[in-house]
Amino acid sequence: MSVAFIVLPIFGLILAGFVARRTETLGPAATRELNRFVVNLALPALLFDIVASARWADIWRPGFIGAFGIGAGTVFVLTLALRLWKRRTLADASVEGLGAAYANTAFIGFPLTVAALGPGMLTPTLIATLLTVCLLFAVSIVLIEIGLQAERDGLKVARKVLGALARNPLVIAPTLGAIFLATGWAEPQPLHVFLDLLGGAAAPCALVTLGLFLGEKVAGPKPAVGDIALLTGLKLVAQPLLTWALAVFVFRLPAPLVHGAVLLAMLPTGTGAFMLAQLYGREAALTARVVLVTTLLSVPLIIGWLSWIG
Repeated sequence: MSVAFIVLPIFGLILAGFVARRTETLGPAATRELNRFVVNLALPALLFDIVASARWADIWRPGFIGAFGIGAGTVFVLTLALRLWKRRTLADASVEGLGAAYANTAFIGFPLTVAALGPGMLTPTLIATLLTVCLLFAVSIVLIEIGLQAERDGLKVARKVLGALARNPLVIAPTLGAIFLATGWAEPQPLHVFLDLLGGAAAPCALVTLGLFLGEKVAGPKPAVGDIALLTGLKLVAQPLLTWALAVFVFRLPAPLVHGAVLLAMLPTGTGAFMLAQLYGREAALTARVVLVTTLLSVPLIIGWLSWIG
């Protein structure tokens, strides 16, 4: 029950957003605008503040990077291979791979890991977010572009990907924070208070935004149940199990980092996967269902994991 009291309020905010959207308390524009607030203002402020206040020893954790990064990357590649074997196009298989490996570290990860494991998990969650939002997302874009052959020139594809990352506030903010980290400068007090206030809005607004997104009705034919089950199983079972094995047997991480890495890998599919699917018009209905199903099923899994580790 004590674990449930930690986890359920966080998912309760998601439910509040879901109900608000389904009852039309908040209209369709609310999802887009609140998401823009989180992505462009609140979450970048939180990321900047974390990096600017950190130490290099906190950021450079090769074992944690390896356990979480290789776990997510392996699930992505495995999904890609399975879907290509089923004669999916490269673009569709890349979107499905992202749906199976893209953990919602940004929206759910920060509030959940801090509430469950303490403020020491802020920096590992930041690392996981950068690996997911930057590296995994960029690889997916490159593969989709190659699959669609929208740009046959590899240089143009690279320029498009780098341009998208350079304009991403979730990449810009920690990069600017790294200036303070590298120089040892302390944040001016007014700046720190400003970032603390704005970054404090990131977690609740992100969770409500996710609920609003899940409350949207997706048009088009319903995807096959088997496809939903496959991606859900890879996301909620294969990825955390692989991450646990890497963290314990390969990188031999201390227990707190093992718990954090597995918890982050166990998170449901993030909305970024759906946004990319919708942008390219590939497997949007399937990705939306995977986001919904993994979010629902992750609740008992997360409660069970936190209860087991005590």
